[in-house]
Amino acid sequence: MDDSELDQIRKARLEQLKAQRGGGSGGSSGQGQEQKQQCAPLPQKLSQRQRILNQILHPEAADRLGRIRLVKEQRATDVENRLIMLAQTGQLRQKVTEEQLKELLNAVSEKAEQEKIVVSRRKGWDDDDDLLDL
Repeated sequence: MDDSELDQIRKARLEQLKAQRGGGSGGSSGQGQEQKQQCAPLPQKLSQRQRILNQILHPEAADRLGRIRLVKEQRATDVENRLIMLAQTGQLRQKVTEEQLKELLNAVSEKAEQEKIVVSRRKGWDDDDDLLDL
């Protein structure tokens, strides 16, 4: 993404913020803005997520994440949530490369493997061993 695209995104976001402030009361604009974001319609939240991901991912990494979404949507969503959280807390210094995305995917898959549930089933009722106990 080049500087002109980022400038356009910033300008659009600034206009959006100005419009939100103009509609609310003057004294509590911070609270009103927070409430409006929480009540934002789903498509707006999805487009906001997509904008954030476009800003923090290299095109190759975004492409890989898109392919992962086709196969395992939940895993892609988990990775996106983690990336957005890292970006919001300021832990990302630069755009995420495809290699960094692979490392993050491995970390998420290892966590999922650790959470597996093992079910052990009892033997059937008609086992001959049960008769010996009588």
